[in-house]
Amino acid sequence: MRACLDARPGNLLAGGLGPVPAAIVLVLTWAVFQILDPHFLSPRNLSNLSVDIVGTGLIATGLVFVLLIGEIDLSVGALSGFTAALFAVLNVHHGLPEVLAALLAVAAGCAAGALNGVLFARLGVAPFAVTLAAALGWSGMLSILLGGSGTIFFDDEGFVATLTRYHFGHPAAAYILAALVTGTYFLAARRRSRYHRASGAAFSSTGEIAVRTAVLALIAFAGAAVLNQYRGLPLALLIFLVVVAGLDYGLRRTSYGRTVYAQGGSVEAARRAGLHVVWVRISVFMVSGTTAALGGLFIASRTSTVGAGSPSLNLLVNAVAAAVIGGTSLFGGRGRTWSALLGILVIQSVASGMALLGLRGAVQTTITAGILVIAIIADALARRPRSAPRPDARA
Repeated sequence: MRACLDARPGNLLAGGLGPVPAAIVLVLTWAVFQILDPHFLSPRNLSNLSVDIVGTGLIATGLVFVLLIGEIDLSVGALSGFTAALFAVLNVHHGLPEVLAALLAVAAGCAAGALNGVLFARLGVAPFAVTLAAALGWSGMLSILLGGSGTIFFDDEGFVATLTRYHFGHPAAAYILAALVTGTYFLAARRRSRYHRASGAAFSSTGEIAVRTAVLALIAFAGAAVLNQYRGLPLALLIFLVVVAGLDYGLRRTSYGRTVYAQGGSVEAARRAGLHVVWVRISVFMVSGTTAALGGLFIASRTSTVGAGSPSLNLLVNAVAAAVIGGTSLFGGRGRTWSALLGILVIQSVASGMALLGLRGAVQTTITAGILVIAIIADALARRPRSAPRPDARA
């Protein structure tokens, strides 16, 4: 929601609707399902929803980096399954401590992303071809790792299982997080406004910042109150928000992030400006691989199992859809990590509502596809240059 609060009318008219459509779709989705089933907005369902979004949401967050330079990573779904299987094999079959096995799995994801990036940035192989081949390779490696059993069960009381099962039961935890989010947003908005004012750019007035902060505070504290009515703040949600906020800071507040956006605008212009084009291309795939591995661990954590039937294609589709529905452009140069959070909320809300209504997964997939198509069309229309004004016929 923070990204929506930052959206200004001028920016929307300039091109790119940003996260606003996703926020509207999310509100409408919640309203429709609440009418159809009064349990949809219950504390229990919303708490489960806040955990369900984390695995795929992490994958989508890293994918935003790749999309920002106008490329795609088709291997994230298969890679998440492979790294989860690697963790399970190292922990269960070879006796490595869970934390060490998890770290090695994440490192493997980062290395896999680096390999994709090197083949693209150094050798000039198209990312579509590289990552498609990688997806096939990781799917095969997953089957090899799991062997004949096809499924590995790990400790359902261990570190990884705890990631999605632990809740901060004390009510203060959720309210402290809400206060930190609100306060951080206010201070960042004030700082950004002063900087823009000093540089002569358009800036937000104190009143505008206060109104947006009040809206964010209302959403944050209402969410905290709802979570506290069930089991409290989920650890998985806290980790997800920290990762999203940290990556957002890296994109928007560092020279590295500005270089990523610059490449999405024009690679040649970035190269002529002396920016590290090759390194940035490699690094965004490293980020994508790392978050794919993290997402795989959180998905496995939900059931404490890793299986050969892991739905890598569905993961890929949902991750791409989450990023694009949230407002990240498929053509590069526009988007934020918060867009992945909004997008996955929309997708998972549809899944949750369908489950409550007892509808098949095929219906959910169809609805998600429809929302994605609309988002892609909106993105394409936003990039279309405005037609020049017609000359006055009377002149």
